[in-house]
Amino acid sequence: MVDLLIKCMAVLTMNGEGDVVHDGEIAVRNDVIYHVGPSGSTPADFSPERVLEYPHMVAMPGFVNCHTHAAMTLFRGYADDMPLMQWLNEKIWPLEAYLTPDDIHRGTLLCCAEMIRGGTTAFADMYDAMGRVARAVDESGMRAALSRGMIGFGSRGETALTESIEFIKQWHGGAGGRVTAMFGPHAPYTCPPEYLKKVIAAAKELGVGIHIHLAETNDEIKEINEKYGKTPVALMEEVGLFELPVLAAHCVHLNDQDIDILVRRRVGIAHNPQSNMKLASGVAPVTRLLEAGAVVGLGTDGASSNNNLDMLEEVRAAALLQKLHNGDASALPAYQALHMATAGGARALGMQDQIGRLVSGLKADIILMDMHKPHLYPLFDIYAQIAYAAAASDVHTVIIDGRVVMEDRRILTLDEDVIMSEAQRCAEALVQRSAARDNQ
Repeated sequence: MVDLLIKCMAVLTMNGEGDVVHDGEIAVRNDVIYHVGPSGSTPADFSPERVLEYPHMVAMPGFVNCHTHAAMTLFRGYADDMPLMQWLNEKIWPLEAYLTPDDIHRGTLLCCAEMIRGGTTAFADMYDAMGRVARAVDESGMRAALSRGMIGFGSRGETALTESIEFIKQWHGGAGGRVTAMFGPHAPYTCPPEYLKKVIAAAKELGVGIHIHLAETNDEIKEINEKYGKTPVALMEEVGLFELPVLAAHCVHLNDQDIDILVRRRVGIAHNPQSNMKLASGVAPVTRLLEAGAVVGLGTDGASSNNNLDMLEEVRAAALLQKLHNGDASALPAYQALHMATAGGARALGMQDQIGRLVSGLKADIILMDMHKPHLYPLFDIYAQIAYAAAASDVHTVIIDGRVVMEDRRILTLDEDVIMSEAQRCAEALVQRSAARDNQ
């Protein structure tokens, strides 16, 4: 590991709205931030092996994508313009039946390459063949919270539980500590209470958290109410899910009692504005959640329902959607939206003591944004400029765990050309396998 000294026009620590270090520098020792301060303030005992001097760049924490399905990059553009349940039942789940572990590995590598290019340094993933996903994460140099998606009916549910336990035992804390493992029961409508109680017991025994889709659509609200006489959030409270650390994706349809529960239980909420808009799932009450003290991060969801993994787009969409939905131009201002994509996302994943802010002692997950672009001039407010005007292509350098994984927009850990070629071949073969089976 090379000790680094980063010099730049400004450091956005995301440790508070006013905590901007102009003409700043960051000292990185091994995988940890050693010092952050104005130019020339690094202690004399620090001798960097390499100095990155970028006078036109802003350093900030890497983005934290709180919810995605990495290998679904293979389905990008395959099934568009359909409501969620039709999209799942008629298109996605049938095609997923033909996925192989090799497919999932290739799709995840494609996902990692795309996310690194956009400044994402950590992500939460729920899918299948998670050992292959973890391998891809290890190869890319990224940080991830991984969970094996679980459908809780019949023998399929028992298999998913067994495989989840095996995965967690093998990979929790793996890849040099960059992989965190979780349980991934898909949703209340696919995992009944008795099954969830088994998952909860296993999670308590292994000391890990749970990643679940929750209150995503009106159809889910209606189905759970008809079966159990309560909301999905209230049902999860009754089952005991929130006794554990929980990452809840979407949380679109919430009443006041639901919000009280989520706040009281410190549930991490992954807000996915673009996916929610594309699938017409609804508008999550993010402003109300934040005002109530909820823990809210941002996610992209899978590339088949977004259709990209661009966290800057999610920042902008989240802010603009709340302004429109609330009829209030001051709703979800730029700093708050960026906070959700960094420090808020880290807290939602339970990683606030490791990542999400640029302060001494935390892991060195850092991105450098090139502000010397026509669309970023003139500069009045750095937060607003990044939230409303910057693009993924403005991310110049990405550092994860103290390691430079992208520099001058060239990924150093992955061969992008090979990854893209294999993903294209893999996706075409997958569709052909599905079509051949349908024609039998």
